[in-house]
Amino acid sequence: MNIDIKPELIKGGLAVDDRGAVSFVNDFNFIGIKRFYTVENHQQGFVRAWHAHKNEAKYIMAIKGSALIGAVQIDNWDNPSKDSKVYRFVLSDKSPAVLFIPPGFANGFMSLTDDTKLMFFSTSKLNESLNDDYRYDSRYWDPWKIEER
Repeated sequence: MNIDIKPELIKGGLAVDDRGAVSFVNDFNFIGIKRFYTVENHQQGFVRAWHAHKNEAKYIMAIKGSALIGAVQIDNWDNPSKDSKVYRFVLSDKSPAVLFIPPGFANGFMSLTDDTKLMFFSTSKLNESLNDDYRYDSRYWDPWKIEER
């Protein structure tokens, strides 16, 4: 387990003028990316979690709507600690960014809007990913409560 590596948000930007808008994340490079896919939930508040890989890294970007993303480092693949730190991030199409989920972490998300659509970029081909696939109950770690402020 590499304790030095953790999820990282790569921020982007939005340029708006009289022609329209361009959103971008210029500091994200595609080195090592082998595939991508999009995921949508049918309703706001739905949780899709927890999915982990020992070797695969993922990058996540909100292309529509917004989502609460959780990531937690796995300390024991058969019986992970429920006390492990859960990193929380909000991704939104209104604030372009790409979230890096390192290998060795579980990830999941909750749709914050009805129209949420996330794009995932993976460092593994599908057959590699299927052979490196670990799943845990969606409430194994439960960071899905919205904190009122």
